[in-house]
Amino acid sequence: MTAELGHFATLLAFLVSIIQVTVPLIGAQRNNSGWMAASVPMAIMQFALIAFAFAMLTVAFVTSDFSVLLVANNSHSLKPMLYKVSGVWGNHEGSMLLWILILSFYGALVAWFGQNLPDRLKARVLSVQAMIAVAFLAFMIFTSNPFERLEFPPVDGNDLNPLLQDPGLAFHPPFLYLGYVGLSMSFSFAIAALIEGRVDAAWARWVRPWTLLAWINLTIGIALGSWWAYYELGWGGWWFWDPVENASFMPWLIAGALLHSAIVVEKRDTLKSWTILLAIMAFSFSLIGTFIVRSGVITSVHAFANDPERGVFILGILSVAIGGALTLYALRAREMRSSSVFNIVSRESGLVLNNLLLVVATAVVFCGTIWPLVAEITTGRKLSIGAPFFDLVFTPFLVAIAMALPIGALLPWKRANIRRSMRPLWGVLALSIALGALVWSMQTGGRILAPIGITLAVWLVLGALADLGLRVKFGKTGASETLRRLRNLPRSDWGKSIAHAGLGMTIFGVACVTAWEVEDIRIATIGERFTVGGYEFQFNAVTKQNGKNYTVDVGDFTAFKQGEKIAELRPEKRFYPVQRMPTTEAAIDQGITRDLYLVLGDKQENGWAVRTYIKPFVNWIWIGSIVMALGGLFSLTDRRYRVGASVRTPNAVPAE
Repeated sequence: MTAELGHFATLLAFLVSIIQVTVPLIGAQRNNSGWMAASVPMAIMQFALIAFAFAMLTVAFVTSDFSVLLVANNSHSLKPMLYKVSGVWGNHEGSMLLWILILSFYGALVAWFGQNLPDRLKARVLSVQAMIAVAFLAFMIFTSNPFERLEFPPVDGNDLNPLLQDPGLAFHPPFLYLGYVGLSMSFSFAIAALIEGRVDAAWARWVRPWTLLAWINLTIGIALGSWWAYYELGWGGWWFWDPVENASFMPWLIAGALLHSAIVVEKRDTLKSWTILLAIMAFSFSLIGTFIVRSGVITSVHAFANDPERGVFILGILSVAIGGALTLYALRAREMRSSSVFNIVSRESGLVLNNLLLVVATAVVFCGTIWPLVAEITTGRKLSIGAPFFDLVFTPFLVAIAMALPIGALLPWKRANIRRSMRPLWGVLALSIALGALVWSMQTGGRILAPIGITLAVWLVLGALADLGLRVKFGKTGASETLRRLRNLPRSDWGKSIAHAGLGMTIFGVACVTAWEVEDIRIATIGERFTVGGYEFQFNAVTKQNGKNYTVDVGDFTAFKQGEKIAELRPEKRFYPVQRMPTTEAAIDQGITRDLYLVLGDKQENGWAVRTYIKPFVNWIWIGSIVMALGGLFSLTDRRYRVGASVRTPNAVPAE
């Protein structure tokens, strides 16, 4: 009965969401408080029904109910419990149910914690959120039913894709969806503001925490996916510019631009129409990512579905959502004008520059991602655009953003003097360039990327510290007064500096590992000792073992540095008999300054294929990502987001 109960709950949620679209929206137009208030219980009810349906599907996976088609295709009785649970979303239908669950969860959060929102705005926000739910519930019910039964259940299931049987992939999709789908709240606030005809500082203060929450989860989700690709796929890299990787990266870039633009709306009541457009674009790129993953237009280890009919349905949702939002924006954008003015040298201009760089960088990534598909449709030619293209075109934007961030953070609002604003940064700039020059002089044959990357990283980290020092008047007051100012500093200021420093750490890791990585590929025999990048590796043995649902060849290697043993490495070559699929488990000796990364390949006539990498400072990529997410969390806990927003301006012209 679990499948039938889950399916019935999704049908009820579909009906509730339809009512949630219409009743509060009409109530807001007619100023009927009762109809507007109905949006709150309906949003909570929708979430409760979807949560119940998701729980029923989870029960089917945990109990190995192979009479459910989805369980039979994506689970197995011998699979570890963690992967039985993660198997719920390790497929197209289940992941779509998770997508809708998170969508309804965000709506319920607004219903629970949006008491400070005006009734009209809250009703319209929840109605727009319900419109998205109607579209995707219809998609799931009519094309991707996760509760479909089998007339003749198999004795056992087909198992989950072995590549997804990993802790990193168990947690990566939920975080990614919390980010992807979280941008729907920014979209709903933007559409509600367009309908209402009013965008002001209060609106910006309400939309920022939702965007920030989505950005934090996207940061964590992307970092988890990168880390999984690094240690699980065995190819030694951490980012491939895969179309699906790009599909998550583009909303992250636009969400970053939206966060910075909303600051200008809140502080200076300007850039209103641009901020609305960014909110629409952020969720639009999330929808484009959903289309790429589920339409079958690309082939990727990340792709869930290859059904063109489903792709057409999602394309229809995408067209209506994006087309309708942009049409409404075109009709109402003129009413979002601002009378505020600012000098070309000001914090407003710095944030505009930040926005332009992020948006153009996103456009470049989008063109590179979608162009092979466009070329195949228009010319019939199959093109491949890989990492060299993206590295070449994206890196200049990253460099420009990193150069501008510390300066922009110190510029005052409205009008600034660049010489005065740069005073706290001259020492930081000199030290950054000096360290870059030192690295350049010390490296032997390395790429120029390392000195440039290290210069930018130090510039960002020390620039963030200089920003904090300036705010607390470090060196100009006594120690006790400085500490008092630090304690009283708004958490959003702390969050900004921490996040900027985290970006610097990530740039440091990327630059070092890209410039100084050492790679060795060879056929090694048991008992052989070989040298890679100043380290020696002893190939001791290969043993066969049995896992719970796989067999495995385990290599035994010992690593030495200057004759001293430093690590035991045991790479694995697994084989999953149910799926008839091999996977690679790299052995990694991790450290703050380097990783020793070793992969056992296939058995050859005269030995085993072995790939060895020395990866300097690679873990700083993910340390920086964690620090960026922590910066976002600091900002999210700022008390200004908890005690309410400033008073809204009275003039508004509701749309017909």
